[in-house]
Amino acid sequence: MQINPVLVESTVVLAVVLCVHMVVWNQHSWCSIALFIQAFYVQHKWDRLLKSGAAVFQFRPGTNSGIVPASMVMPLLGLVLREKCSASGNVYFERFSMVVTITGMMLALFLSLIALGITRPMPTNTCVIAGMAGSAILYTTKQTLTVSEVIEVLEVLLIFVYLSLIVLYLLPRCFTPGEALLIVGGISFIVNQLIKRSLNLAEVKGDPVNYFLPVVVLGSLLLGVFFALLFCFMESETWVSSLFFHMMTAVLGLGILMPWLSLFIGRHPIMWLLDFLTLNDRRLCLLGYWVFLAVVATCVVFHQNHQRQSGSKKHQASTVVRKYFHLIVVATYVPGLIYDRQLLHVASVGCLAAFLFLEYVRYFRIRPLGQLLRQLLTLFLDERDSGPLILTHIYLLLGMSLPLWLFPGPCAPKGILPGAGGLVPYAGVLAVGVGDTVASVFGSTMGEIRWPGTKKTMEGTATSVFAQIIAVAMFLIFDASINLNSTYSWIVGSITLVAMLEAYTSQIDNLLLPLYLFILLLL
Repeated sequence: MQINPVLVESTVVLAVVLCVHMVVWNQHSWCSIALFIQAFYVQHKWDRLLKSGAAVFQFRPGTNSGIVPASMVMPLLGLVLREKCSASGNVYFERFSMVVTITGMMLALFLSLIALGITRPMPTNTCVIAGMAGSAILYTTKQTLTVSEVIEVLEVLLIFVYLSLIVLYLLPRCFTPGEALLIVGGISFIVNQLIKRSLNLAEVKGDPVNYFLPVVVLGSLLLGVFFALLFCFMESETWVSSLFFHMMTAVLGLGILMPWLSLFIGRHPIMWLLDFLTLNDRRLCLLGYWVFLAVVATCVVFHQNHQRQSGSKKHQASTVVRKYFHLIVVATYVPGLIYDRQLLHVASVGCLAAFLFLEYVRYFRIRPLGQLLRQLLTLFLDERDSGPLILTHIYLLLGMSLPLWLFPGPCAPKGILPGAGGLVPYAGVLAVGVGDTVASVFGSTMGEIRWPGTKKTMEGTATSVFAQIIAVAMFLIFDASINLNSTYSWIVGSITLVAMLEAYTSQIDNLLLPLYLFILLLL
């Protein structure tokens, strides 16, 4: 009997939803179950659209729509964050978490309506189920959110609509519908929060470190959309166009983003950054260590390209070679998480800005590095890089960094979480850096027994779980802030559940797995 991998993937997601429901147990958790049911039915219809080629936009080929796992991330994230903020008595972030939950549900409902609207013939049963789930969510929204919070949700939805039209049109075959929901939805929420705080500077408070990410995301978005539209009408490979690109990037960074950021942190960003980086000798040592690892990664890229030039033109980097970068990233993040999380936060945001800028240079063929980057990075392409963008390395960075960026510092007692919550910042390292790397290497080299319906092997999944448990034990030794408080069974169960999701999902695992492990460890 052939097992449908989409069904197993949905079952794993349902298990996570039920875990959250057992811990949180309120009207929003019931709505998350209703949202899962309607997303499951809608995914079936959207998968049929993708197979028949009737979808409006060109999505990433060779995979399912991914509606179920993507639809549940933001609502579940908001639910668990609200539970932690409620326990700590932080009313502001408790209300903020409710907005995150409802926003995620509304974005998923909107995507479901789009899928049902273009399906022919109209699926009556699916429409009824989606209508019932939508009614329950709308009723809960009316009962729990204030008018200003409802307006905030609608603002995010409006930004999401316009961004989706722009991104999916300009970047065909780069995303599945679920990945588009996750990425564009997250960007829409960040942009709306940045605009909201810019209009209420009197209420701006908190750590200046937290404002770097929204400004970088908005700046990268403006830069990409502007030049993508501009280069539709002019050639991008000339020296004149390249000079204009660099000039406009400097104007955006120094003339708009720097003053904008200075409004939030209260001083010039460059001076603040210099003081921040040189605060103590430990930070200087970490920076030097990270520069060394960056040089090592660059040497690996040039060495592999040299081998391709001296060998077959069709030579592609193997799975084992690509996982070298996972190991380098693990070696980068673990010392930062143990010794200085604020520095790692700022460094990861800066690395994201650099990656996005270099990807724009490569995509638009901006001189003098555009063509060189195309030659160097094509060696490391895999089946997920089927569109015009190369996003694998950016997804790896996001997967490792998202648990750190989302770590609920304001809602954590004295900056740390008891029990399994102490491992929350390590969710990216465990799920992607250790688990996915070990599963890929051992599965491709030693695996023989495959999970039904997939190319993944049971040996790879088993070694992945085992390696993550060993990593947890190592973190306990070197990080004194972690105190698991007899939550070992929950940690092992969470790791196993996410490992099963890795075995059966066809979505971007570097992005999806850390978020689900983050949610489970935060419960």
